[in-house]
Amino acid sequence: MASKYSKDLLLTMHRKMYLIRRFEERTDQAYKQQKIAGFCHLYIGQEAVAVGTNEALRPDDYMLSGYRDHGQPLARGSDAGMVMAELFGRGTGYSKGKGGSMHIFDIEHHFYGGYGIVGGQIPLAAGMAFASRYRNEDRVTVCFFGDAAANQGAFHETFNMAVKWKLPVIYICENNRYGMGTAIGRVSAEPEIYKRASAYKMRGEAVDGMDCLKMYEAVKDAVEYCRAGKGPVLMEANTYRFRGHSVVDPAVYRSKDEVEHERKNDPIPKLKEYAIKNKLATEAEFDAIDEEIKAQVDAAVKFADESPEPSLEELWRDTIVEPGEEDVRPRERVLGTKVKWPSYPSGQELKVTWDLEPRQQAEREDKKAGLAR
Repeated sequence: MASKYSKDLLLTMHRKMYLIRRFEERTDQAYKQQKIAGFCHLYIGQEAVAVGTNEALRPDDYMLSGYRDHGQPLARGSDAGMVMAELFGRGTGYSKGKGGSMHIFDIEHHFYGGYGIVGGQIPLAAGMAFASRYRNEDRVTVCFFGDAAANQGAFHETFNMAVKWKLPVIYICENNRYGMGTAIGRVSAEPEIYKRASAYKMRGEAVDGMDCLKMYEAVKDAVEYCRAGKGPVLMEANTYRFRGHSVVDPAVYRSKDEVEHERKNDPIPKLKEYAIKNKLATEAEFDAIDEEIKAQVDAAVKFADESPEPSLEELWRDTIVEPGEEDVRPRERVLGTKVKWPSYPSGQELKVTWDLEPRQQAEREDKKAGLAR
C-alpha cells in the first residue's frame, strides 16, 4: 500500500528535526565553552513534537512555548544564526541578545515566546485565541508546556475559561516524564495529563510524541476541530528528553539503561526508516540533507560568535513602547531582509459577536446538575 505522505513532507520533517538536533548539540558545546550564560534547556529527543505540530499548522497560526524553546522557532522557520546569536547574548539576536535562551520571540513567524515562568504561557495562549475569535479570524493558537506546568493553578483556571468561550487553542503538554529531576508520577495524582481535560468537558487525547507522523496526524485533526469552532483541545505528547533538564544537569535521577532504552525510539531515524522503506527517499538524499544542515549550523555558530555584543545604551531601550511606535523587525534590522510583517485590526471597530456567558445555556446546565428546580 502506497504511503499517503509526500516525499516533500517527509524530507521537510527530517530537515527540520535534524536542524533542531544539530543546533542543540552545538548549543551544548558553546555553553561548555562559556559562550552562552544563564539557564539553557535543550530539546534533544523531543524534535518530533515541534516539527509534527508545525507541519500541521498554517504559517499564520499562533504558537507559544515555555523555556525549552529553541526547537519550535526553528521549526517555524526562524533564522538559525539569529537564534544562536540570541543565546550568545549578541546584538544580532532576535531580541538583541536581551532575551536569551528562555525568551526566543519571532513575530514574523508568529512565534510569541519563549516564557521563563513555568506555565506562564498557558493563560496568554487563551488570550491570543480569544483575540482570534474577537477579530473573526480563523487562526488557531498552539501552546506547548511541560508536564510539571500541568500542576500550576493557571492550567485549571485557563481551561475553564477556554472551554466556556470555545476558544480555538490546542494545548500540547510535552510529557518528557520529569519535572526537572522529579518523575511526574511522584508529584501528580493523575500523571496522564490528557485525562484532566474531562473535568472541563474538553477534548483530551494522548499521542506518541516520539513519532513525527503521529504528531502530525493528531494535530491536523485537532486543528480542524478548533477551526470548526468546537473549542479547545488538550493533547499530551508522550516524549523523552535525551539530555538533562538543563545543560548543567547530569540527570543522575534516571538510569543509563532507561536512557539507552528510550534512545531506541529516536524520532529522527524512525522517520528516515519509514521514508526509505516506502521508497519515498534514498539514503543518499538524507545524507545530502544532513551535510547541508551541518554547514547551516556551523554558519549559525560563526555568525553568533562574530556578532558584536549589544551596546550599553541598549540596557534602557525596548522597555516601554510608545503609542504608535512601529515594531522593530528583527530580520530587517540584522540581515537587511524585507519581511512580510503581520498586521492586525486596531480593535476599535470590533465587538464581541457571541454571548460570552449565555444565560439560557447556564439555566439548562443548572437544571441538569440539579442546582435549579
